Formats: sequence, structure tokens, C-alpha cells
Amino acid sequence: MTGETPLIRAQSLGAIFDVSKPWLNRMLALEKKQFLTAVDTVDFDIPKGKTFALVGESGSGKSTIGRMIVGLQKPTSGKVLIDGEDFFAIKDRKRQMAMRRRIQMIFQSPYASLNPRWRVKHIIGEPIRAFELMPVAKIDKRVAELLDQVGLAKSDGEKFPHEFSGGQRQRIAIARALASDPEFIVCDEPTSALDVSVQSQVLNLMKNLQRELGLTYLFISHDLSVIRYMADEIGVLYLGRLVEVADRDTLFQNPRHPYTRMLMDAAPHIDAFGRTAEIVSGEIPDPINKPSGCSYHPRCSLTENLCRKDRPDVREFGQEHARVACHLCTA
Repeated sequence: MTGETPLIRAQSLGAIFDVSKPWLNRMLALEKKQFLTAVDTVDFDIPKGKTFALVGESGSGKSTIGRMIVGLQKPTSGKVLIDGEDFFAIKDRKRQMAMRRRIQMIFQSPYASLNPRWRVKHIIGEPIRAFELMPVAKIDKRVAELLDQVGLAKSDGEKFPHEFSGGQRQRIAIARALASDPEFIVCDEPTSALDVSVQSQVLNLMKNLQRELGLTYLFISHDLSVIRYMADEIGVLYLGRLVEVADRDTLFQNPRHPYTRMLMDAAPHIDAFGRTAEIVSGEIPDPINKPSGCSYHPRCSLTENLCRKDRPDVREFGQEHARVACHLCTA
């Protein structure tokens, strides 16, 4: 990392949920409380104007991290720093609102994230009203500008969400995210619910907006092809922990962690005819009862006794300073 303070810094971020049965049930069954560790000491930086991507299987903790970064969920441990300031330590309401205005989120489903009873102009204009960014009389004009910016017409503001296709709804969600003039946007699988042809249009739109507005993204996805197109740096999550962090080219040309290599082998390839790949064995373990040592060892073909006993520390490798959590990684 450079000496410049990153716009976003996740510092030893952790999230633990109490998933215990009700007290009476536990007392009758003589059971103890149960806790699920969704995120486990995650660290990463996102410089201004760049895209950091999180990739991993379902249940790896990607969306939980996204919600903590935007303030929808308070971390159990660690900090979220925005321009070096601890977001959750801010007590003054005005300063907190000013900070919240700088960060927004685009959700996975464009069908569930838009209020079906509101017209589009009210959906997009809501952040402007909430943050009191301009006089009420000027909001409609600003909404029209935002609709044009995402490739929709001014007249679309009078319609309801059900009158649009999935791709158009996601454009509306993007316009809503842009309404507060944010610097940073968490994109939680924003194209996974869309057709492939529509996905490319939405991704190109987001790329163009990033260049025009200087936006910073945290991009969450399980699709490696999308990640490769969007990201500057990539973090690979497994069972709530980052097992590998590297810039995009380094990760795809020289994946070091066995889990990263497994993800890439499992992804569809256009030249896959005749290609042999290691069969993926097992599923992601129960986060309530994690395996000892390296969490990936029950599925790893390279496992040794050390992997079963000791949890690997994150170490840097190569001139690219890729960070890997693996006992067996040597280069």
C-alpha cells in the first residue's frame, strides 16, 4: 500500500451471531449457547477511485462484510475506517449523517430492493430528501438528471418499479445510490439476478460512472468473470476469513491458495473441452463448529498434519505483495 490514507479500511473486522435456541428450550435440553462466526478478523484497504472485490462461496461472509462497511450492521470486533475515521465511533448525529451520505449500497435483487408502492421519482429522490441536499423544488430536476445518467428517460420517473425489466430496475437502484453524491458504493452481487447480456450493460455503466465520478467500489460476487472485469484488487473469502488477497492480474495468473485454485478450476471456461480439473470435494463447513487449524483442510488435497493443528497466519509473497493464509504456500 502507498502512504496515502485509503478511503476505506477494514481493520480486524469480525461478526459473531448468537444463534442459540430460546432460553427455556436450552434449559430443558441442557444445551449451551451457540455462536456463529460469520466474519473472522478481516483486513483490507480500498484506495480512492479503486475497486476491491470479495469472492467466495455462499456463506463465506461477503454480504455481512458489505453491511458492516456501510453501517447497516455493527461489527462484533474491529473497525471500519472512512478516511481514517472510525465510522462506528462517531456520536454526533450531524457528523454521522454527513459520513453516511458518502457511502451507499446497491443490493443484489432489483425486485426486492425497490419499494413497489412508490413511483421511481420518489425512490430516487428519497436520499436527497433524507440528507436535505437541496430545496424540494429542485429535486425533480435532479432526479431527471440521474435517470439520464443511468440510461433511462425522464418520463420513467412517473412509473412504478413493476413496469420495468430487471436490468432497468437495477439502473434505478444505481440512480438511487448516486442521489446522495456518494464517494463509495458497496455493490452486493448487483448483476447476479440479471440475464448475461443485461449484466454486461450494467457492469459497463458502473465502470463508466466510476471513471466519470471518481467512485470507489467494494464489489461482492461469486462470479469470477465479473470480478476479473471489475476489480483492481481481489480478496478471496473462505468461512469468514480472507485466505488470499492480491491484485487482479496476480490472482488470475498465479493463484497461490488451494481454495483460490479450486474456485478457478470450478468456474466455466470457454475452452473447457477436454480440460481436466480437480473434482471439488465436500462443502463449506458449519461456521458454528469450524474445523481445527486451517478451516480449508477438510477439503484440501494437500493437507498435512500442520494444517489440521495450527491456523495459518497471513503472509506476504512475491514482488506483488500478495497476502496468503496457507502453511504450504512457499512462492
